Amino acid sequence: MAGCAGRVDGSRQCDHLVDSGWEALGQARARGFDGTISYATATGLLTAAKAQQVIERFPSCINKARRAHHYIAEARAGR
Repeated sequence: MAGCAGRVDGSRQCDHLVDSGWEALGQARARGFDGTISYATATGLLTAAKAQQVIERFPSCINKARRAHHYIAEARAGR
């Protein structure tokens, strides 16, 4: 049972990070930051995170989504 609880928590964290990442990416795009390398990198990472989510590889999803959030912040900074 403990393994299932960890899987559910990982699933929720993955869901939250992916969803909030896409939302933040949309906001960055609306502000005109969609031409930066960081924006493109974040887009690729969120796409990969979503693929990991679909096949239930939640640690990999979480890792990629966290990295995407870093690049979204970089995009907002114009880098």
